[in-house]
Amino acid sequence: MLTFSRVDTSLMARWWWTIDRWLLTSVLLIIACGAILTLAASPPVAARLDLGTYHFAIRQFAYLPLAIITMIGVSLMDPVMVRRFATLTFAVFLVLTLSTHFIGTEIKGASRWISLGVFTLQPSEFLKPTFAVVAAWMFSEWRKDIKFPGHFICTGLFVLVAGLLVTQPDFGMTAVVSAVWGMQFFLAGLPVVFVVLVAVIFMAGSIIAYFTVDHVTSRVDRFLDPANGDNYQINRSLEAFQNGGLFGQGPGEGDVKHVLPDAHTDFIFAVAGEEFGLIACLFIIGLFATVVLRGFSRMFKEDNLFVLLAVGGLVTQFGLQAVINMASTTHLMPTKGMTLPFISYGGSSLLSLALAMGMLLSLTRRRAGGDL
Repeated sequence: MLTFSRVDTSLMARWWWTIDRWLLTSVLLIIACGAILTLAASPPVAARLDLGTYHFAIRQFAYLPLAIITMIGVSLMDPVMVRRFATLTFAVFLVLTLSTHFIGTEIKGASRWISLGVFTLQPSEFLKPTFAVVAAWMFSEWRKDIKFPGHFICTGLFVLVAGLLVTQPDFGMTAVVSAVWGMQFFLAGLPVVFVVLVAVIFMAGSIIAYFTVDHVTSRVDRFLDPANGDNYQINRSLEAFQNGGLFGQGPGEGDVKHVLPDAHTDFIFAVAGEEFGLIACLFIIGLFATVVLRGFSRMFKEDNLFVLLAVGGLVTQFGLQAVINMASTTHLMPTKGMTLPFISYGGSSLLSLALAMGMLLSLTRRRAGGDL
């Protein structure tokens, strides 16, 4: 256990006494839940693919130390360093995301990944948190000096990012990025008439996607009318929750992971419901809610607009991704291939989330006077 004297002025001591320890503890507990569920869900998937029994678990556990080091390392930064680091990282991964259209590896009909030997990188995962911080910077500079075209720059970057994501295609991530950007623009002072206009554009985009993209049409139709198409995965997911009951069937005793190809990623929450029960699922939901509520509580106390917008964007993004995954798994919305933060298997997802939470922990640290 860490113990530091309040008179200790070392970097780690100042970090320990200024960090939001409830927020940090909640994130670490989510990571621990993810490690347990990866061990529970991934062996049958690995067996179906003729891989080693613990292939996915070993890979995930290999990423965990790097993710935790990344999160703690970034949380040591001050807001100015976070802003610079996010801007540089955003620029790098924007180029890498663009490169997926030329050198990307196609998986399940989407070119979102770059193969780096034993590691497959999904650059767009890193665009989400870094763009939220860059957008916060542009909007805050615009509000400081109305002559600075920060809102136009940010809007241009948003169109570029959204365009890259749509053409991969990745409509789920596009929706998350759009929602966060819209929320930040609203908090920065977007006039109400433009709020309505942005909402209409988003709705129009959703309608166009429904009528022009086959898999979007299929998923929405199957959600509205379960008899309209194959609902095998969602039916097995709902059965898993029913079989798990209040306390679950026990670790390793579930069946859903043997029949769902994405049991270790998109449907890992169903594995939690079947093997550990409703109580465990509510505990996981409570951890996500704690992260979101602690982030918002710190945000509302913030006087610096950049920090307020950045924290709001990071927290909204984290919570929205979790809600989309759990709502898809429980048939509260059309299915969407989106990971459950820190719990679903995936190296790029794990590292990008660690980066996001590191920036969130940094920006929510107590600072003298709240100055940058």
